[in-house]
Amino acid sequence: MKLGIGLTDFSWPIPTDHIGPTVTDLAQQADESGIDSLWVMDHFFQIRMSGLPQESPMPEAYATLGFLAGVTKRIRLGTLVTSVAYRHPGVLIKTLTALDVLSGGRTYFGIGAGAAVDPSTLEGVFETDGLGIPFPSLKQRFEMLEETLQIAHRMWDGDETPFRGKHYTLTRPLNSPNSVQRPRPPILLAGVGERKTLLMVARYADACSLSDLPGPEFGTEIEKKLNVLRTHCNTIGRDYNEIEKTVASRLDPADADHFVEHMRELAALGIDHVLLAPAGPWDEKRLAGLVELLPEVHAI
Repeated sequence: MKLGIGLTDFSWPIPTDHIGPTVTDLAQQADESGIDSLWVMDHFFQIRMSGLPQESPMPEAYATLGFLAGVTKRIRLGTLVTSVAYRHPGVLIKTLTALDVLSGGRTYFGIGAGAAVDPSTLEGVFETDGLGIPFPSLKQRFEMLEETLQIAHRMWDGDETPFRGKHYTLTRPLNSPNSVQRPRPPILLAGVGERKTLLMVARYADACSLSDLPGPEFGTEIEKKLNVLRTHCNTIGRDYNEIEKTVASRLDPADADHFVEHMRELAALGIDHVLLAPAGPWDEKRLAGLVELLPEVHAI
Protein backbone atom coordinates (compact mmCIF):
# COMPACT_ATOMS: atom_id res chain seq x y z
CA MET A 1 0.00 0.00 0.00
CA LYS A 2 1.28 3.47 -0.92
CA LEU A 3 0.56 6.50 1.23
CA GLY A 4 0.42 10.13 0.19
CA ILE A 5 -0.38 13.34 2.04
CA GLY A 6 -2.26 16.44 0.99
CA LEU A 7 -1.15 19.94 1.87
CA THR A 8 -4.64 21.41 1.90
CA ASP A 9 -4.68 23.56 5.04
CA PHE A 10 -2.21 26.45 5.30
CA SER A 11 -3.79 28.06 8.36
CA TRP A 12 -0.76 27.90 10.64
CA PRO A 13 -0.72 30.89 13.04
CA ILE A 14 2.40 32.31 11.40
CA PRO A 15 3.31 35.39 9.34
CA THR A 16 2.87 35.05 5.59
CA ASP A 17 6.62 35.04 4.96
CA HIS A 18 6.92 31.92 7.15
CA ILE A 19 4.61 29.83 4.95
CA GLY A 20 7.41 29.00 2.50
CA PRO A 21 9.85 27.71 5.13
CA THR A 22 7.05 25.78 6.88
CA VAL A 23 5.99 24.07 3.65
CA THR A 24 9.64 23.34 2.86
CA ASP A 25 10.22 21.65 6.21
CA LEU A 26 7.09 19.47 5.88
CA ALA A 27 7.79 18.52 2.26
CA GLN A 28 11.38 17.55 3.04
CA GLN A 29 10.28 15.59 6.10
CA ALA A 30 7.79 13.66 3.96
CA ASP A 31 10.33 13.20 1.18
CA GLU A 32 13.11 11.92 3.39
CA SER A 33 10.79 9.69 5.44
CA GLY A 34 9.47 7.66 2.51
CA ILE A 35 5.97 9.11 2.09
CA ASP A 36 5.04 8.18 -1.48
CA SER A 37 3.25 11.27 -2.76
CA LEU A 38 2.47 14.89 -1.96
CA TRP A 39 -0.69 16.62 -3.18
CA VAL A 40 -2.22 20.08 -3.23
CA MET A 41 -5.79 21.13 -4.01
CA ASP A 42 -6.34 23.14 -7.16
CA HIS A 43 -8.47 25.80 -5.52
CA PHE A 44 -8.08 29.56 -5.36
CA PHE A 45 -10.24 30.07 -2.24
CA GLN A 46 -10.28 27.67 0.72
CA ILE A 47 -13.17 25.22 0.36
CA ARG A 48 -16.16 24.98 2.66
CA MET A 49 -15.66 21.33 3.66
CA SER A 50 -12.44 22.31 5.43
CA GLY A 51 -14.46 24.24 7.99
CA LEU A 52 -12.24 27.26 7.38
CA PRO A 53 -13.29 30.62 5.92
CA GLN A 54 -12.70 31.28 2.23
CA GLU A 55 -10.09 33.84 3.24
CA SER A 56 -7.86 31.17 4.80
CA PRO A 57 -4.54 31.02 2.90
CA MET A 58 -4.65 29.01 -0.34
CA PRO A 59 -1.55 29.26 -2.56
CA GLU A 60 -2.02 28.61 -6.29
CA ALA A 61 -1.53 24.92 -7.02
CA TYR A 62 1.03 24.78 -9.82
CA ALA A 63 3.26 27.48 -8.38
CA THR A 64 3.19 25.47 -5.15
CA LEU A 65 4.05 22.21 -6.95
CA GLY A 66 6.96 23.88 -8.71
CA PHE A 67 8.23 25.09 -5.36
CA LEU A 68 7.78 21.61 -3.83
CA ALA A 69 9.64 20.01 -6.74
CA GLY A 70 12.59 22.28 -6.03
CA VAL A 71 12.87 21.37 -2.34
CA THR A 72 12.34 17.59 -2.65
CA LYS A 73 14.15 14.74 -4.40
CA ARG A 74 12.01 11.60 -4.72
CA ILE A 75 8.42 12.14 -3.61
CA ARG A 76 5.76 12.22 -6.35
CA LEU A 77 3.71 15.41 -6.82
CA GLY A 78 0.23 16.23 -8.07
CA THR A 79 -3.03 18.11 -7.73
CA LEU A 80 -6.08 16.47 -6.21
CA VAL A 81 -7.42 17.63 -8.58
CA THR A 82 -7.42 20.32 -11.26
CA SER A 83 -10.87 21.44 -12.39
CA VAL A 84 -10.99 21.23 -16.18
CA ALA A 85 -12.59 24.67 -16.43
CA TYR A 86 -9.72 26.49 -14.73
CA ARG A 87 -7.03 26.30 -17.45
CA HIS A 88 -6.81 25.93 -21.20
CA PRO A 89 -5.71 22.33 -21.91
CA GLY A 90 -2.73 23.25 -24.09
CA VAL A 91 -1.32 25.48 -21.37
CA LEU A 92 -2.18 22.93 -18.69
CA ILE A 93 -0.31 20.10 -20.45
CA LYS A 94 2.68 22.40 -21.01
CA THR A 95 2.62 23.24 -17.30
CA LEU A 96 2.48 19.58 -16.27
CA THR A 97 5.21 18.68 -18.73
CA ALA A 98 7.53 21.40 -17.44
CA LEU A 99 6.94 20.19 -13.90
CA ASP A 100 7.65 16.60 -14.94
CA VAL A 101 10.87 17.58 -16.73
CA LEU A 102 12.21 19.79 -13.96
CA SER A 103 11.30 17.33 -11.19
CA GLY A 104 12.97 14.42 -12.98
CA GLY A 105 9.70 12.64 -13.75
CA ARG A 106 7.81 12.85 -10.47
CA THR A 107 4.39 14.20 -11.44
CA TYR A 108 0.83 12.98 -11.56
CA PHE A 109 -1.72 14.75 -13.75
CA GLY A 110 -4.73 15.01 -11.44
CA ILE A 111 -7.86 16.25 -13.18
CA GLY A 112 -11.64 16.13 -12.97
CA ALA A 113 -14.80 17.82 -14.21
CA GLY A 114 -14.92 20.10 -11.17
CA ALA A 115 -17.47 20.50 -8.42
CA ALA A 116 -21.06 19.66 -9.29
CA VAL A 117 -22.31 23.01 -8.03
CA ASP A 118 -24.18 25.98 -9.39
CA PRO A 119 -22.31 29.02 -8.02
CA SER A 120 -25.48 31.11 -8.16
CA THR A 121 -27.12 28.90 -5.50
CA LEU A 122 -24.28 29.20 -2.97
CA GLU A 123 -23.99 31.58 -0.06
CA GLY A 124 -21.15 33.99 -0.62
CA VAL A 125 -18.99 34.24 -3.72
CA PHE A 126 -17.64 31.07 -5.37
CA GLU A 127 -13.98 31.21 -6.41
CA THR A 128 -14.80 31.21 -10.12
CA ASP A 129 -17.09 34.22 -9.82
CA GLY A 130 -14.70 35.87 -7.41
CA LEU A 131 -11.80 35.69 -9.86
CA GLY A 132 -13.82 35.98 -13.04
CA ILE A 133 -13.22 32.42 -14.29
CA PRO A 134 -15.88 31.02 -16.67
CA PHE A 135 -17.54 27.97 -15.11
CA PRO A 136 -19.75 26.18 -17.64
CA SER A 137 -22.45 23.69 -16.82
CA LEU A 138 -21.47 20.24 -15.57
CA LYS A 139 -22.52 18.74 -18.92
CA GLN A 140 -20.19 21.10 -20.77
CA ARG A 141 -17.37 20.46 -18.32
CA PHE A 142 -17.59 16.71 -18.96
CA GLU A 143 -17.29 17.45 -22.69
CA MET A 144 -14.29 19.68 -21.96
CA LEU A 145 -12.79 16.99 -19.75
CA GLU A 146 -12.87 14.36 -22.47
CA GLU A 147 -11.33 16.76 -24.99
CA THR A 148 -8.62 17.69 -22.47
CA LEU A 149 -7.77 14.03 -21.93
CA GLN A 150 -7.57 13.51 -25.70
CA ILE A 151 -5.29 16.54 -26.02
CA ALA A 152 -3.11 15.28 -23.16
CA HIS A 153 -2.58 11.94 -24.89
CA ARG A 154 -1.85 13.68 -28.19
CA MET A 155 0.70 16.11 -26.73
CA TRP A 156 2.48 13.47 -24.65
CA ASP A 157 2.54 11.16 -27.67
CA GLY A 158 4.32 13.89 -29.61
CA ASP A 159 1.45 14.17 -32.11
CA GLU A 160 1.47 17.74 -33.46
CA THR A 161 -1.43 17.33 -35.88
CA PRO A 162 -4.30 19.79 -35.36
CA PHE A 163 -6.94 19.04 -32.74
CA ARG A 164 -10.42 20.36 -33.45
CA GLY A 165 -13.06 19.64 -30.85
CA LYS A 166 -16.32 21.19 -29.77
CA HIS A 167 -14.65 23.33 -27.09
CA TYR A 168 -10.98 23.51 -28.05
CA THR A 169 -8.98 23.99 -31.25
CA LEU A 170 -5.19 23.53 -31.25
CA THR A 171 -3.60 23.99 -34.67
CA ARG A 172 -0.20 22.65 -33.59
CA PRO A 173 -0.10 21.03 -30.11
CA LEU A 174 3.69 21.15 -29.89
CA ASN A 175 5.11 19.98 -26.56
CA SER A 176 8.86 20.49 -26.34
CA PRO A 177 10.55 19.31 -24.24
CA ASN A 178 8.23 16.36 -23.77
CA SER A 179 7.75 14.58 -20.45
CA VAL A 180 10.44 12.53 -18.73
CA GLN A 181 7.88 9.87 -17.83
CA ARG A 182 6.96 7.71 -20.79
CA PRO A 183 4.49 7.32 -22.31
CA ARG A 184 3.23 10.20 -20.11
CA PRO A 185 2.91 11.39 -16.55
CA PRO A 186 0.21 9.17 -15.03
CA ILE A 187 -3.24 10.67 -15.44
CA LEU A 188 -5.30 10.50 -12.24
CA LEU A 189 -8.97 11.12 -12.98
CA ALA A 190 -11.11 11.94 -9.96
CA GLY A 191 -14.80 11.21 -9.60
CA VAL A 192 -17.20 8.35 -9.03
CA GLY A 193 -19.79 8.81 -11.77
CA GLU A 194 -20.45 5.38 -13.21
CA ARG A 195 -21.58 6.28 -16.74
CA LYS A 196 -19.14 9.08 -17.57
CA THR A 197 -16.22 9.46 -15.18
CA LEU A 198 -15.33 5.81 -14.66
CA LEU A 199 -15.70 5.15 -18.38
CA MET A 200 -13.22 7.98 -19.04
CA VAL A 201 -10.88 6.39 -16.48
CA ALA A 202 -10.98 3.16 -18.47
CA ARG A 203 -10.39 4.97 -21.76
CA TYR A 204 -7.81 7.59 -20.86
CA ALA A 205 -6.47 7.43 -17.28
CA ASP A 206 -3.74 5.63 -15.39
CA ALA A 207 -5.31 6.06 -11.93
CA CYS A 208 -8.76 6.60 -10.46
CA SER A 209 -9.53 8.60 -7.33
CA LEU A 210 -12.41 7.45 -5.16
CA SER A 211 -13.55 8.67 -1.74
CA ASP A 212 -12.97 6.99 1.60
CA LEU A 213 -16.23 8.03 3.19
CA PRO A 214 -16.84 7.12 6.85
CA GLY A 215 -19.59 4.77 7.84
CA PRO A 216 -20.50 1.10 7.57
CA GLU A 217 -21.20 1.28 3.82
CA PHE A 218 -17.78 2.61 2.77
CA GLY A 219 -16.53 -0.80 1.63
CA THR A 220 -19.66 -1.59 -0.35
CA GLU A 221 -19.46 1.72 -2.18
CA ILE A 222 -15.78 1.39 -3.11
CA GLU A 223 -16.31 -2.20 -4.21
CA LYS A 224 -19.25 -1.11 -6.36
CA LYS A 225 -17.27 1.63 -8.11
CA LEU A 226 -14.32 -0.65 -8.78
CA ASN A 227 -16.65 -3.29 -10.22
CA VAL A 228 -18.09 -0.67 -12.57
CA LEU A 229 -14.58 0.34 -13.60
CA ARG A 230 -13.68 -3.30 -14.23
CA THR A 231 -16.77 -3.71 -16.42
CA HIS A 232 -15.85 -0.62 -18.47
CA CYS A 233 -12.31 -1.95 -18.90
CA ASN A 234 -13.61 -5.31 -20.08
CA THR A 235 -15.98 -3.61 -22.53
CA ILE A 236 -13.28 -1.51 -24.22
CA GLY A 237 -10.47 -4.06 -23.91
CA ARG A 238 -8.41 -2.25 -21.27
CA ASP A 239 -6.41 -4.14 -18.65
CA TYR A 240 -8.09 -3.26 -15.34
CA ASN A 241 -4.88 -4.05 -13.47
CA GLU A 242 -3.04 -1.26 -15.30
CA ILE A 243 -5.07 1.34 -13.44
CA GLU A 244 -3.88 2.48 -10.02
CA LYS A 245 -6.75 2.60 -7.53
CA THR A 246 -6.52 5.51 -5.10
CA VAL A 247 -8.78 6.96 -2.43
CA ALA A 248 -8.80 10.39 -0.84
CA SER A 249 -9.21 10.04 2.92
CA ARG A 250 -9.58 12.38 5.89
CA LEU A 251 -8.73 9.62 8.37
CA ASP A 252 -6.64 10.86 11.31
CA PRO A 253 -3.53 8.71 11.85
CA ALA A 254 -3.42 9.63 15.56
CA ASP A 255 -5.33 6.42 16.38
CA ALA A 256 -2.55 4.15 15.13
CA ASP A 257 -4.24 0.77 15.52
CA HIS A 258 -7.45 1.88 13.82
CA PHE A 259 -5.51 3.65 11.07
CA VAL A 260 -3.43 0.61 10.10
CA GLU A 261 -6.44 -1.68 10.28
CA HIS A 262 -8.37 0.66 7.99
CA MET A 263 -5.48 0.63 5.52
CA ARG A 264 -5.76 -3.17 5.49
CA GLU A 265 -9.49 -2.92 4.82
CA LEU A 266 -8.88 -0.57 1.89
CA ALA A 267 -6.18 -2.83 0.47
CA ALA A 268 -8.53 -5.80 0.69
CA LEU A 269 -11.01 -3.86 -1.45
CA GLY A 270 -8.35 -3.34 -4.11
CA ILE A 271 -7.00 0.10 -3.19
CA ASP A 272 -3.33 0.70 -4.01
CA HIS A 273 -2.69 4.24 -2.78
CA VAL A 274 -4.30 6.30 0.02
CA LEU A 275 -4.11 10.10 -0.23
CA LEU A 276 -4.48 11.51 3.25
CA ALA A 277 -5.63 14.98 4.29
CA PRO A 278 -7.07 14.87 7.83
CA ALA A 279 -8.75 17.90 9.35
CA GLY A 280 -6.33 20.65 10.32
CA PRO A 281 -2.87 21.52 9.04
CA TRP A 282 0.08 19.16 9.06
CA ASP A 283 2.92 19.92 11.44
CA GLU A 284 6.17 18.11 12.12
CA LYS A 285 4.81 16.16 15.09
CA ARG A 286 1.67 15.04 13.27
CA LEU A 287 3.66 13.99 10.22
CA ALA A 288 6.20 12.14 12.38
CA GLY A 289 3.35 10.12 13.87
CA LEU A 290 2.25 9.09 10.38
CA VAL A 291 5.82 8.21 9.41
CA GLU A 292 6.02 5.80 12.37
CA LEU A 293 3.14 3.86 10.80
CA LEU A 294 4.61 3.90 7.31
CA PRO A 295 6.47 0.55 7.50
CA GLU A 296 3.27 -1.24 8.50
CA VAL A 297 1.31 0.48 5.71
CA HIS A 298 3.96 -0.27 3.08
CA ALA A 299 3.98 -3.91 4.15
CA ILE A 300 0.26 -4.31 3.42
